[in-house]
Amino acid sequence: MAINKDHLTAEQIQVTQFCGTEPPFSGKLLNEKRIGNYVCAVCKEILFDSSTKYESGSGWPSFFDAVAEKIETKEDTTLGMIRTEILCKICSSHLGHIFPDGPKPTGKRYCVNSLSLEFQVNE
Repeated sequence: MAINKDHLTAEQIQVTQFCGTEPPFSGKLLNEKRIGNYVCAVCKEILFDSSTKYESGSGWPSFFDAVAEKIETKEDTTLGMIRTEILCKICSSHLGHIFPDGPKPTGKRYCVNSLSLEFQVNE
């Protein structure tokens, strides 16, 4: 299935298609507090629920859980370290990375670029 990417900004393309990273504390969704869903900026699949978002202090939106069947992971050895990259399972867009330093109940921190997401308010 072909995914239309014409609606993306140059910055979103850099992050989602070329594994870029937005500067810390710059993302539009970092301080989002409303109840809703975080969807992939490319294909609009729901990836995270607002009830799993928390303030990690890292500078990027952080979640302790994801919609499991919509996220895939792969090893990332760039920058001289081993990390786990997270991608949208539907369109393979780069979202960010997952770290083992999150809060209970999962102990995970999905560290996600705001440019990879859009927010949809629950009505």
